[in-house]
Amino acid sequence: MTRPAKLLLISTSTVFGTGYLDHAELEIRSILGDARRIVFLPYALADRAAYAAKAVLRFRSMGSSIDDAPCPLRALDCADAIFVGGGNTFRLLKVLHELGLIQAIRERVHQGMIYMGASAGSNVACPTIRTTNDMPIVEPSTLDALNLFPFQINPHYQDPDPNSKHMGETREERLLQYLEENETPVIGLREGAILSISEGRINLRGVNGARIFQRNCAPQDLTPPAELQL
Repeated sequence: MTRPAKLLLISTSTVFGTGYLDHAELEIRSILGDARRIVFLPYALADRAAYAAKAVLRFRSMGSSIDDAPCPLRALDCADAIFVGGGNTFRLLKVLHELGLIQAIRERVHQGMIYMGASAGSNVACPTIRTTNDMPIVEPSTLDALNLFPFQINPHYQDPDPNSKHMGETREERLLQYLEENETPVIGLREGAILSISEGRINLRGVNGARIFQRNCAPQDLTPPAELQL
């Protein structure tokens, strides 16, 4: 049975002045509801053990058990939710493809498993990772990602600094270049912004808001709470 995807896509795992996932705790608790068995995927960082240990402590403080998935395909079978941590998006996507997790995660999400991601974990929920900020330190077999969410995300979105003397491209210019070659709209999530997707509705939560980029349209700013209509 296919169910509407239930997703929580977080711009960043840590906002300045707060601890790991502190700013997102209320949204995480809300989307999890009674779900308690969570699989954590630490593949975006090189030190997976330390990353998994950090996530275990954080989710335990929220009353949820977490599995760092030594056998992720098997762990997904009985998971209520999955949390995909941030780091390098190219490394993360490469491992997801190599372990055969792309299709497995899609199937479980459409069966009702909750998907949560931060930064790179939010990037891979999109159709592709073409709007990541990361360097291609490894080469995945394809840039195609989980396609759980119909739009592209640019996490950690930064507005142009009018006082900057830097002559390089701004984040906005790079996203507009993406739209010169691609049709899919992009949601630039500022630090602290969160997208909550449930029953086909996309709600902007958290703080600092988002900037929406669509082809042949002027960028649009949204302040949370807001429902996105793209």
